[in-house]
Amino acid sequence: MSAPSAFPSIFSPSLVTTTESPLDTVEAAKRLAAYTAVDKHVLPEHKVIGVGSGSTVPYVVERILEQGAAHNADRVFIPTGFQSQQLITLAGLRLGDISQYPEIDVTIDGADEVDKELNCIKGGGACQLREKVLAEAAKTYDQFIVVADYRKDSEILGTSYIPGVPIEVSPFAHISLLRTLRTKLGSPKATLRMGRAKAGPVVTDNGNFVIDAPFAEAALSRPRELLASIKLLTGVVEVGLFCDIAKAAYFGNQDGSVTAKFDNGDIQHIEKA
Repeated sequence: MSAPSAFPSIFSPSLVTTTESPLDTVEAAKRLAAYTAVDKHVLPEHKVIGVGSGSTVPYVVERILEQGAAHNADRVFIPTGFQSQQLITLAGLRLGDISQYPEIDVTIDGADEVDKELNCIKGGGACQLREKVLAEAAKTYDQFIVVADYRKDSEILGTSYIPGVPIEVSPFAHISLLRTLRTKLGSPKATLRMGRAKAGPVVTDNGNFVIDAPFAEAALSRPRELLASIKLLTGVVEVGLFCDIAKAAYFGNQDGSVTAKFDNGDIQHIEKA
C-alpha cells in the first residue's frame, strides 16, 4: 500500500508526517481509517468526490491516487478549504467547485470527535461551514463518510475533544454572541479562537471568526437540540455539530485493526490485513 514515488512531495511537514519514514501509532491509525474508507466507499462509479479537511484527509488523497490514473481521469474533486484544495492540486487531480457540482457522489472527511450515533464535532480546523455544505451535498449515494483515529471515538461528544463546539460567527456579532453563549446557553467558558502564529483571532476561509464553546455533558448528550439552539442566534454562520449526516465512520485502532460504525447501528471490526 505504498504511495506513488512522486506523492510524498505533496505532504510537506505542515500537512502530515511523510510516509517515507515509519509512522507513529496515531498516524498509522489515521492512515488505516482513511485507506479502509476509500477502499469501501470511493468506487469506480463515483465521479464527483468531496475531500474534507484535517490531519487524516491527506491519507484519503493518497489512497485515491493509488486507485490509478484510469479511475481518476474523469473524476472531479471538491475541496472544503485551502488545505484540501492544495492536496487535490498537488496530487494532479481535477479540482472542482461546489457551485459547479452541487451534488456530490461521496464526501470523505475527518472529525474532531464522533459519538455513538455518529454525530460529530467538527471545526477544529475552522472549516465547519464548507465541510457541512459538502457533507450535505453528498446525496447522490447518501455517502458522507468520516475517518479518524481511535482517540476520536466517544460515547458522548465532549469526552475527548475538550476545546468545545466550534461556532463560525460574523465578526460584527462576536461580542454579543460570546455574551449570549456564556450567560444564556450554558457555556460560561466560550472564547474567541485566537491565531497561534499570528496576532489576533483565527479568520476562516469565509472571512469569519470562530468561537469555541464548551458545554456540559447533559447538553452534549442531546447534540441535535444544542445545534438548533446555537443556530438560532443572530450572527451565527454555522455550528460544528454534524447531526444525522454521517453514513459511516471508520476508526483506525492501535492494534492495526479498523472499527467501522454505521448509521443503522451496525459495527464492524476489520482485522489488520
